[in-house]
Amino acid sequence: MLPVAGGESTMGADDAGERDERPAHKVTIPGFLLDKTEVTNSAYLECVKSGSCKPFRQDVAKSMKAGSEQSFRGPEQPVVGVSWFDAKAYCEWRGKRLPTEAEWEKAARSSDGRTYTWGEDAPDPKRHGCFAGCNGGTTAAVGSFPQGKGPYGHLDLSGNVWEWVEDLYDPMAYTRTGAGQGTPGTCEEILASQEYLRKNKLEGYTGTNPIPTECERVLRGGAFNYPGRGLRVSNRVHHPGSWRLLFAGFRCAKDRS
Repeated sequence: MLPVAGGESTMGADDAGERDERPAHKVTIPGFLLDKTEVTNSAYLECVKSGSCKPFRQDVAKSMKAGSEQSFRGPEQPVVGVSWFDAKAYCEWRGKRLPTEAEWEKAARSSDGRTYTWGEDAPDPKRHGCFAGCNGGTTAAVGSFPQGKGPYGHLDLSGNVWEWVEDLYDPMAYTRTGAGQGTPGTCEEILASQEYLRKNKLEGYTGTNPIPTECERVLRGGAFNYPGRGLRVSNRVHHPGSWRLLFAGFRCAKDRS
């Protein structure tokens, strides 16, 4: 794990991405530790063998017509086909936890408000991460793109797999009273906001995804099959926490003692 400094930083954006990324605002959080890389297949299987984690989904590549399952199961590739609940269980087994959305963005962005984890250069699939059809349409071994490292030294925060984080997805999170601490609304408040967006046909708040009808979970960071423009550190996506997706993995966080 690598340390991430506490203090004030910028979260969100004013002039990029979707409406759920706005506005840019200041957030203050304590320092914490974050895994240097995404959790690998080999590390996750240790938890499965211990009886503390459920096996990853065995047909996840087939379900998305993405080729061979084995092409995603190298020991040093990020684990995929795991739900938010699976990710949470693994982190707890390691004595850790999932990072919050604010923590994830702080690790990717530091306090300088950068657009991408590496800075302002346009995303380059040869240098910055596994995206845009990387590696013949699959993930890369973690740590394969050191030039794309974040401000605190973390690898693969951009590309490879989307990363589950702790928070419920709140399309209005950045305009709520808890925005300065990175705190989303309650599930009840989120459901009311989603109904408001549906009623007023404000689809742009959630990108191309439909407006949810339940309290979903946030994923961050982009994936092997995602375009470079989506790797901005403020980008937010969401899916039900029970879904086991080919393009979703995770990394763990821990409070600093």
